[in-house]
Amino acid sequence: MNNNFVFSDSQKAHILIVDDEPLIIELFENTMKRTNYSYSFAENGEKALEMFSRQMFDVVVTDVEMPVMDGIELARIIKSKYTSDIIVMTGQIQSYQYDEIINIGASDFVEKPFSPREIVHKINRVVKERTHKQEAKKVRDALKESHIDSIHRLVMAAEYKDEDTGDHIVRIGQYGSLMAEKLNLSKEYKETIYYASPMHDIGKIGIPDNILSKPGKLTDSEFEIIKTHTQIGARLLSNSSSKILQVAREIASTHHEKFNGNGYPDKLSQTDIPMSGRIVALADTFDALTSKRPYKAPYPPEIAFDIMKKERGEHFDPDILDIFISNFDQFIDIRGKVGIFKGDTFHDYMLSDRDKTG
Repeated sequence: MNNNFVFSDSQKAHILIVDDEPLIIELFENTMKRTNYSYSFAENGEKALEMFSRQMFDVVVTDVEMPVMDGIELARIIKSKYTSDIIVMTGQIQSYQYDEIINIGASDFVEKPFSPREIVHKINRVVKERTHKQEAKKVRDALKESHIDSIHRLVMAAEYKDEDTGDHIVRIGQYGSLMAEKLNLSKEYKETIYYASPMHDIGKIGIPDNILSKPGKLTDSEFEIIKTHTQIGARLLSNSSSKILQVAREIASTHHEKFNGNGYPDKLSQTDIPMSGRIVALADTFDALTSKRPYKAPYPPEIAFDIMKKERGEHFDPDILDIFISNFDQFIDIRGKVGIFKGDTFHDYMLSDRDKTG
């Protein structure tokens, strides 16, 4: 049996782990040698900075509580001088620490104790996102750079609530871009929705975990609470001069509206729902149906197709749904390339109570 963690060549990177606890170092040593990553260790912040004077690191995984220099200060210095991504480790995160972690521009964090697979998952996700950002830098100017940085931080905040969000948000951007292309929308709009649509669920940061992760059907009161994520997201994204964030606010507010007027929060209908909201409503539903959720296993593509087809003119804009149907193979291609999507898991699926009742 092969116990190695497998990574693609594009995910090779040099990782620096900074921690003063021998047991943590031993855990990382046993874990990292089973990956394709190269890695080094430093016992404190000063030693880490000394190592930076000799070589660069793609990702730094640092503890918060350390002698000489704590992890927050180390992260601030690294972010001010270098281009490394930061993953912060901490025993029990407090709200003020979470704010600090976001404000210094950390890419992710992990709470101790953690499993080897969890920390590798975190590193893998940060390296993947780092690769995407590096590729994107080649084609965007300084203004777009600041927009994407804001998006990255906001999406990171949403990922704190949901471990499955990482691949989901990548796919939502690609679905939105594909739909904009098939609708013959402008190149600018295609690019804008690509970067804006991943923030559709940013408001879920304000929803209690016990509701987000509930395996069964939501009660009426729980559903009323979860509906507020659209308004929370709109508030978080409001009052920006950035076109990307303006469209992101529009999407956050309207991606649960329905074409027939029975959605939320404002019961908008038809073209009163902005194009961005109508596109992401379809993209988000398709991805949710074909993905594992706390309340269901992933549905086979043909089941998701049938469920969505029945919602023509009800949940979905007929024109947008028709384009989705005509290009279904391309949506499936995106779904299969980003995240786990194995046909042999579909024999376990059952329609959830939420999908049975709509």
